[in-house]
Amino acid sequence: MSSVQQVAAHALPAAVGRRPQPPPRWHPHLHRSDFVWSIAFVLPYAAAFFLFFVYPFAVALWMASDPALYRELFSDPIYLSTLINTLLFVGLGVNLTMFLALLLSGFFLRRGWWIKALLALFVLPWTVAAAQAAVSFHWLLIYRWGWVDGILSALFGIDGPDWFGDRWLALATNIAAYIWKWLPFWTLIFLAGRMTIPRNIYDAAEVDGATGLRRFVHVTFPLLANLYLICTLLSTLWALGDFTTVYLVSAGGPALSTEVLATLGFHYAFELGNPALGVAAAMSALPVLIPIAIILMRRLQTSEVQL
Repeated sequence: MSSVQQVAAHALPAAVGRRPQPPPRWHPHLHRSDFVWSIAFVLPYAAAFFLFFVYPFAVALWMASDPALYRELFSDPIYLSTLINTLLFVGLGVNLTMFLALLLSGFFLRRGWWIKALLALFVLPWTVAAAQAAVSFHWLLIYRWGWVDGILSALFGIDGPDWFGDRWLALATNIAAYIWKWLPFWTLIFLAGRMTIPRNIYDAAEVDGATGLRRFVHVTFPLLANLYLICTLLSTLWALGDFTTVYLVSAGGPALSTEVLATLGFHYAFELGNPALGVAAAMSALPVLIPIAIILMRRLQTSEVQL
């Protein structure tokens, strides 16, 4: 027997009878060092989070804690019309955007170089900054001086409507601007979702006779339903806090008739010089925001965002 075999023969029984040892712990000095480094990395984020979120939110709650503010707010007829505008802006804007994005994602799923080129052009409004997109949309529709009214006058010899002189036209303009800005983004999300659906599922559906609309209703939409719901909830949260679109497209006009809660709070705080009432107007959206946020978080925790 060789020396190696003898060592192994003597060591094997001892190794068999020996209880497995736990892996060695990190040296206490290294453990403290890792802890210090983790604190060093987390501390700037925690400080920024407290400075830019916790502290302003706490101050806002303190400013809007007086019940008299809400009595004054609810008695203002502008606030009541603003609630209607907000519901229409969010409800129509979000749902039309999601529905059109789902349909357009099927169109852009087709093959062809011209489809890819058209998709690149389609995404441009989303890549532009929100302020620039809203200002551009505003200049397109200025009465008699905008491109839309200019085209109507040049081609048909008629004067275009005063887009920002009528409440419902101005509100529709705000909704159209919102859809124009965010439609490319959600189309890309649904396009990515469609691309993850296995092709053999569609092949099996075709064998069963599901083609065209039936394939969309019974195959595509059920597989994208979870993604569609989460995107709708997230888009609703963003739309409720959308300030740029309304402020730069219609500016709340005519006569504050197209204000939403985000712009009305700005109007109260800076134009009327009543910051507490402005914060109260913004805080009045919390009874809607909090349930949506809870549903979104529970949806993300209880099920994966998958197809």
